This record gives sequence, structure tokens and C-alpha cells, in this order.
Amino acid sequence: MKISYYPGCTLKTKAKNLERSALACFDALGIEYEELPRWNCCGAVYSLADDDLIHIIAPVRDLIRVKERGLDTVMTLCSMCYNTLARANELMKNNEEKRYTINTFMDEEPDYAGEVRVVHFLDYLRDEIGWDKLKEKIKVPLNDLKVAPYYGCTLLRPREVALDRPDKPTVIRTFLETLGAIVVDFPSATVCCGSYQVLGNPEAALKVSHGILDDAVKNGAEALALACPLCDYNLGFRQDAILNSFTDAKEIPVYYFTQLMAVALGIDPAVSHFELNRESSLQLLRDKKLISGAAS
Repeated sequence: MKISYYPGCTLKTKAKNLERSALACFDALGIEYEELPRWNCCGAVYSLADDDLIHIIAPVRDLIRVKERGLDTVMTLCSMCYNTLARANELMKNNEEKRYTINTFMDEEPDYAGEVRVVHFLDYLRDEIGWDKLKEKIKVPLNDLKVAPYYGCTLLRPREVALDRPDKPTVIRTFLETLGAIVVDFPSATVCCGSYQVLGNPEAALKVSHGILDDAVKNGAEALALACPLCDYNLGFRQDAILNSFTDAKEIPVYYFTQLMAVALGIDPAVSHFELNRESSLQLLRDKKLISGAAS
């Protein structure tokens, strides 16, 4: 069954290490997909204002593009894209008045009523591929790699579009166990990384991010696995600022979940673009003998 793949904006620029590792995994797992043509930005965040329907237009246009292709499922990699598309989809399915307003406003587009299913790659792996089938494909088990699963906000909130139980999620834990990693649970796994507060109040965001990383390290994690480019920015890219601001801070590599899957599937490490991660991320995989010393 072919599905539509929605990349979103960041995966084509600063998060190529998320997209390209994922697409290689699609191929390795035999997932038939096509990138959605004429896609636009999903809007990045779902508006919390009840009467702010103009911000629903962008994700609905993307869902219409999927419907026009004759496909009934669209898959995302970015947690924020998933959240925005899925919540817009729920509104179009369940709110007749707002659906009418939005469809009337988009008078040059075909009407849309939530006919497309929005999935994230993680729940597609769980519900469509299955952990047993994924395990059969593993060529390089992530033995001895202690990884903390980090969910953040948008995979689990609100409950209507959550991939898992918001109070006790297991999907990334089971995913990492399937890859052969040692999973390190930690209390801050569902705490917000600071999100866009990094723009309006960067010091507050830095403090929150430090708390998450510190919690993971204190619980014995050697690395963090996540699914959101903004989380990766706050927890990975900004680690130098965290290390400079907090005397007790310790560096910890941060990976996209698809990068770790690509390693476990035996895919050429160059596909995962580890040069976009912190240098320690690649070094840890070398130290664990999961990739060769020459890989980059």
C-alpha cells in the first residue's frame, strides 16, 4: 500500500539528518511512499485561539493535496508537523461549523472533511510494520548503547492525537529495545524542551533544556533519542550554551530516532548525516563499534 509522505520545511534544510536517514529506512523496510507534491509549510504550530481559523488553512491544504493523489494516509517524521496536521484533521472531521467556514474560504479547493489519516513514522512502525518485523531486519544491534527516549510535547498532547498514553508512553522505549539498545527511562521524558521560548525567552528555554539533559545523564543515559527538529535544536545544537551556562552540565549526544534505526539496519552512516549532529554523537557510535572509525 502506497502512502503519502509529508516532509515539512525543516527536514529540507536544517534537519536533513532526520529526513535522509528516514527515507533510507523506508527503502530498507519496503515502505512504498511518494513525497507529497505541492506541499506547503504546515504552519509549525496549531493555534490555541478558538476563532483563529486562518492558521488551519495551511495544514488543510496539505491534507487536500493527499486526497487529490487518491491516497488515504499521510506520514510525517517531524513531531510538530504531525501534531499540526493531525489536529487540523480532527477539526475538519468533527466540527461541522468550522469545516464549513474553512471550505467556503478555500473556494478554489475541493471540500475536505477529514478523509485522510495522519500518522507519524513511529506509530506506523508500531501499528503497520510491527516490532517483530523490524527486529528481523536488524543487522547491527545497538548493544551496550544506553539511550533515553525523549518524547517532548507534540507526540503526546493533546490526547486526541497522541501516539501513546500521555502519562506513560512506551512507543519510543519499545522502538529502542527493538533496535537492541539499553533503554534508560527518566522523569523528564515528556517535559517540554522550551519550544519556541528559545526566541522570546532564551534563558528560560536554556534552563528547561539543561534540566532535561541533566535528568537523562543522572539516570545513566549515554544518549538521547528524539523525533522533533525543535527539540533537537534546544537539546542538541544549544548544548554549548548549556555547558557554558551551568557548571554541573555534562555533554550528551542527541540523535533522531531514524538515525539510530539506520545504524541498526546496517545502512551507510553517510546517509544519516551525522556531521549535522554534535561531534560526540558520531564518536559514541564509533566507541561502541556500531559504525567504523572512517564513517562520517
